Amino acid sequence: MVSGNLFHCKKHSWPPEEYVGRTTLQLLDFDSAAPPKQAWRRRLNSHANILKEFSVTFMEAIKMVRLGLRLWSYIREEAAQGRKAPIDPFTRERCKPSASQGVPLGGMGSGSISRGFRGEFRQWQITPGTCDASPIMANQFSIFISRDGGRKSFASVLAPGQHEGLGKSGDQGISSWGWNLNGQHSTYHALFPRAWTIYDGEPDPDLKISCRQISPFIPHNYQDSSLPASVFVYTLVNTGRERAKVSLLFTWANSIGGVSHLSGDHVNEPFIGEDGVSGVLLHHKTAKDNPPVTFAVAACETQNVSVTVLPCFGLTEGSCITAKDMWGTMVQTMFLVYLCLKDGQFDRENFNSGPSMPSLPGETLCAAVSASTWVEPHGKCTVAFSLAWSSPKVKFSKGSTYHRRYTRYYGTSERAALNLVHDALKNYKWWEEEIEKWQYPILMDERLPEWYKFTLFNELYFLVAGGTIWIDAPNESRNFIGNQHLSTTEVNTAFCNALNDDDETDLTRHSSTVNGLIFPQENDSDDVGRFLYLEGVEYIMWCTYDVHFYASFALLALFPKIELNIQRDFARAVLSEDLRKVKFLAEGNWGVRKVRGAVPHDLGTHDPWQEMNAYNIHDTSKWKDLNPKFVLQVYRDFAATNDMSFGAEVWPAVCAAIDYMEQFDRDKDGLIENDGFPDQTYDTWTVHGISAYCGCLWLAALQAAAAMALQLGDKPFAQKCKSKYVKGKTEFEAKLWNGSYFNYDSGASSNSKSIQADQLAGQWYTAAAGLPSLFDDFKVRSALQKIYEFNVMKIRGGRMGAVNGMYPSGKVDITCMQSREIWTGVTYGVAATMIHAGMEEQAFATAEGIFTAGWSEEGFGYWFQTPEGWTIDGHFRSLIYMRPLAIWGMQWALSLPKTILDAPKISIMDRIHLSNSHSFGSSHHEAGVRKIATKAKCLGNSVFHCAC
Repeated sequence: MVSGNLFHCKKHSWPPEEYVGRTTLQLLDFDSAAPPKQAWRRRLNSHANILKEFSVTFMEAIKMVRLGLRLWSYIREEAAQGRKAPIDPFTRERCKPSASQGVPLGGMGSGSISRGFRGEFRQWQITPGTCDASPIMANQFSIFISRDGGRKSFASVLAPGQHEGLGKSGDQGISSWGWNLNGQHSTYHALFPRAWTIYDGEPDPDLKISCRQISPFIPHNYQDSSLPASVFVYTLVNTGRERAKVSLLFTWANSIGGVSHLSGDHVNEPFIGEDGVSGVLLHHKTAKDNPPVTFAVAACETQNVSVTVLPCFGLTEGSCITAKDMWGTMVQTMFLVYLCLKDGQFDRENFNSGPSMPSLPGETLCAAVSASTWVEPHGKCTVAFSLAWSSPKVKFSKGSTYHRRYTRYYGTSERAALNLVHDALKNYKWWEEEIEKWQYPILMDERLPEWYKFTLFNELYFLVAGGTIWIDAPNESRNFIGNQHLSTTEVNTAFCNALNDDDETDLTRHSSTVNGLIFPQENDSDDVGRFLYLEGVEYIMWCTYDVHFYASFALLALFPKIELNIQRDFARAVLSEDLRKVKFLAEGNWGVRKVRGAVPHDLGTHDPWQEMNAYNIHDTSKWKDLNPKFVLQVYRDFAATNDMSFGAEVWPAVCAAIDYMEQFDRDKDGLIENDGFPDQTYDTWTVHGISAYCGCLWLAALQAAAAMALQLGDKPFAQKCKSKYVKGKTEFEAKLWNGSYFNYDSGASSNSKSIQADQLAGQWYTAAAGLPSLFDDFKVRSALQKIYEFNVMKIRGGRMGAVNGMYPSGKVDITCMQSREIWTGVTYGVAATMIHAGMEEQAFATAEGIFTAGWSEEGFGYWFQTPEGWTIDGHFRSLIYMRPLAIWGMQWALSLPKTILDAPKISIMDRIHLSNSHSFGSSHHEAGVRKIATKAKCLGNSVFHCAC
């Protein structure tokens, strides 16, 4: 909850000793049970305040009234078709957002479930594009302890009883359970992808408990990182004088969030698996013909741990066994278990009961897994549970269906959940070893502030909880056009035909026409599947590219093959077109969905890859930032990976992207001009003429394209980009540089001289890719210092991040909603630019504002749900958003990869010698690529006519 200390105190360290007693930490200091020295921490009794959403001002509302009416009408049209509009600001979630989030569960791309820091399972994203924030309160861990001959006992849910709907008298459901945990002596410690909950004498003063949550997010591991499974390892330390019988209980509802548990036809089934892994499968029949889901909840039986199950119980009075009955059984049998009159809390015959009868509509079906063990005086014991879910098919609302990535290793049956939960319990120690090897160098780097270390890892939560989809068998999906499937041979033939047509334009020279769509040549690549992630859970568009520009550093650093495949998807998209008509809501005009040569805004919503550009506020084929961002990302990835095959594969799209932008250089001065509407990622912030943001991106793209052309041997295209760059750079500085920073734009509007935090986005990428600086060091450092002094430090003393726009007078630019917002990802990007410029102190001070306002205990409560941005009073817009992954741009700047550091320094200002056989009108790619084809994988019958 926000306190008055937010803008006055500054904390540098959060040692575990401030949250957990030293003795307890020493007792837990084995088998990774103790929380790490660097982690995000909260007490379980911390107040989870309701978050405050942004609102538009009266003047902003007046400006957007027509857009609002058109958007409302569009949302209703989509709803009539049974679809959710990608942007819907009018519908509010049933569960108000609160400061309660924690580390999500599972790997990437197989559906996700988040777990709040107080223990509740929430943010259900099993079905693509849907997110139900409400917790399912029946999903809990509980503990039952018996001592002193059974005369001393404790029974409690291991979560504070501070939730709505609890405490109903006479309830047969979960209100009848023992919600006895206060949380004052219990703490949560998060270092993604792991989290620790320490119960320091709660509920039993003589029992110290550590619950360690582990998920398989392992950089460069493209198998385990796709698995929908998590492990919960309980470490029990008995500090008492008598032995204790401890039973841990894991309860789970047959639900995928919301009210799905009430839809009926759900079945529970107990199982005994290999290696002592036993539990219950919960088969869930989804609504709207979505693919079914099977959950597996299990524990591992060992010589010291006995596992029993209750396959079915309900939450209402009509159930055969109610939640109250189940809890009563657990409490009553504690004494019998202590006297060794029972092996476990439930009857072992339950394992032989087989599948349950399907649940009736309105009935909730739950299951319980109990693991019981003795803990001797001053002894220790470990109990491991696991949760896995198997939803092998991904079905999008317009019909396309794919298999998820993990099915490559576990098959396409929902019953794979049984094998997933088994392997998770057997492999989690290896997962942890790999995670620790990855994180250790950063955590031990004394140059880095402590808040940065754990925030760097914790912001990665989005790659699990950001609606990610990871599918297998990429080649099956790449050749779909509309409802028709084309073989690779048919696509390749079409390309060859297109290449032989000398009369084609530059754009069509890099592509082929099939059934009215323009498609590029397929090339084989390392098969890591195809990957999607949402712009945000409130903006349901896959791989929004102007935002991926900021976030992509995380994927490039940790899963570079996924990043390259995303770029391949967009490279194909550049060379495609979709002539179906779309109404653009800002102006109410009609246009085509996808223009050839234009980088799409996104890969779609209801049928990704097949129907792109779900965003329909503006016509993004006229945006000025998307094409330069594509060129910059491709070159950075090409330089970082040194993958010549990738470079050759995407080169035609790079050329097409540059060529497409020439139409926006209307006065032929080498610079693109903005068109007097919000034609870039700041889509409510109007730009006139030459702009600092788009102009800088364009100059950087020209330099990157020229450098890539030289490395691929395409000297004519390099010369073309060089000529534009030299002319454009001179014009850019003449029209926008004012002596201390670059003006917002060259127009005459009231905000044309505003200080934009993001004015050096192109310079950021230039430095990140190892290219020469766009401007001299004085200009770069002067502009960054101006941003630091005005956009950062004049906003609550630098405690909130960088505001997007600031007038030279020192007042916030209130031109529009976005100019007055603080964008989290942009702030991280500005900080990365500062690091590249040697301004580390200002960089970390700038980025720390995002930590202070968003993640600190005194802040606004945006941990594990970092929004797109907030206002200076802390009101958020768009929680769980992609762009804050840009913090990995800071880490990239701090530790540039060897491939970039060791690469030959190419300056496009040097003279480029051209052969007389080439002219600017000749093909952009063919001759040069022949020279490097032998260094790459064979390109076969590709557009490059591989000569190897």
